[in-house]
Amino acid sequence: MKILIVGSGAREHAIARALQKSPKQKTLYCLATNANPGLQELCSDLQIIDINDNAIISQFARDKEVSLAIIGPENPLANGLTDILMGSNIKVVGPTKEHSKIESSKSFARNLLVEYKIPACPKYKIFNSMKGVQAFLDQLGDDFVIKYDGLAGGKGVKVSGDHLGSHKEALQYCEQLIRKGGPFLVEEKLVGEEFSLMSFSDGNNLKHMPAIQDHKRALEGDVGPNTGGMGTYSDADHSLPFLTKKEIKEAQKINNLTAAALKDKYGYGYKGVLYGGFIATSHGIKLIEYNARFGDPEAMNVLSLLDTDFIDICLALADGTLKNIDVNFLNMASVCKYAVPKGYPDNPIKDEEINIEKINNTKGLFYASVNSNNDKIMLAGSRAVAVVALADTLSTAEAEAEKEISCIKGPLFHRKDIGKKFIIQQRVEHMRKLR
Repeated sequence: MKILIVGSGAREHAIARALQKSPKQKTLYCLATNANPGLQELCSDLQIIDINDNAIISQFARDKEVSLAIIGPENPLANGLTDILMGSNIKVVGPTKEHSKIESSKSFARNLLVEYKIPACPKYKIFNSMKGVQAFLDQLGDDFVIKYDGLAGGKGVKVSGDHLGSHKEALQYCEQLIRKGGPFLVEEKLVGEEFSLMSFSDGNNLKHMPAIQDHKRALEGDVGPNTGGMGTYSDADHSLPFLTKKEIKEAQKINNLTAAALKDKYGYGYKGVLYGGFIATSHGIKLIEYNARFGDPEAMNVLSLLDTDFIDICLALADGTLKNIDVNFLNMASVCKYAVPKGYPDNPIKDEEINIEKINNTKGLFYASVNSNNDKIMLAGSRAVAVVALADTLSTAEAEAEKEISCIKGPLFHRKDIGKKFIIQQRVEHMRKLR
């Protein structure tokens, strides 16, 4: 079986490793934006291209006689790559352009939830100009969020208290978004604890993955600028210490209802990974945003825990036969930590060498924004390398992940607090007060 992976980060490295674990005969190919050494090792052919060029990708897939494609990043999905590949009779893990609007347009996602009476939205309004913005901000008071409507690589959201100190700063940011072109949202700021819950969807059925908490802020103690994600953890029971069973069920239900809404709206089902970015509040589970693919770092946690043949899952997603297979995950805690270049995210160091020779568990090592150059691993300007540790308890998994990531040498830093007992306990106490 010939399988194409589109994308070149740690998420795609995790996808390739999960595919490679399958006992089935397969040949892996990768179309990437950088020479990821992990993907180079696992794939028969890795080519560096513009992954937003549908014509190049579809030609490559036809030339290689690919039968299955897995699309990692959001931009190719938003650009309709799935539709193009399906037009060449290639099975795809990843939603169509229409369904990808659940991620590529925040206003679409919000309006869908309201239209189908899915009770997961904060108060929000969509704007194309400055008309009415001040009045809505006055209504919300000091607790507000400003979001660019389209894809912004995780950098289009600014929150009061964190990024915006006043209505004046909020209005300035709104004017900036208007100049950028396109609508934006002003929303009520939700108070609680964030978590991710991803689901496999075959168009009719969903199978849910373990709940995970990501850490977006660059520095320890959840301070500093927003990033693509500095690390993640999940508990051995596939929940999180600050969530109740009822809250997990609530998040799963929202994903189920959203998938059903998309099917009703377009007349065909959503196929791929549906990623709900949720927040547990005093008023139940609310949706922050949807993604139309595996999260990064979340993919490293769930795919490391996956105990079912990943190729079987991928084929079931494409064929609409997910209900016929059991999707199982190991009952283990997982902790993922990212090593990132100094200066990340605003001014990251590039083209410097890093050394991973002292890593013990190479199966828990995932390469991200690095290039392989003459047997050297060079920084490419974003998150560099992730490590994942699995164990019976969170504290053991955290200690192992910390030990491993500390072995990586170079101009890097990481968050030592991810998965630590004290920061998890803060979240437990926070939710206790809110409930």
